[in-house]
Amino acid sequence: MRGRITKMPRNNTQIGSEIKGDWVLDFEPASERHIDPLMGWTASSDMQTEVRITFDSKESALAYALKHGIEVVVQPEQPRKANIRPGGYGENFSSSRRQPWTH
Repeated sequence: MRGRITKMPRNNTQIGSEIKGDWVLDFEPASERHIDPLMGWTASSDMQTEVRITFDSKESALAYALKHGIEVVVQPEQPRKANIRPGGYGENFSSSRRQPWTH
């Protein structure tokens, strides 16, 4: 059985830097997916792909995989992009604004 350990990304509503995401163990599919002829949905007979186990740390996820004999690949944590614009919504109505605010 093979799996993948990744860090779950934060939601857009989680703004603070102290909020940490959980580490997740996902299993790789053991069989191919097929298209259901009646509804056209993608289906699979492998139920392991539906299992997602969360952990507080990467080390605990690795320990679980080692204990249960799961071959895992650890994906490194992606650094967060600093896409924060100075100011905020209130800056749209500031008296020091250089251009008039219009729609």
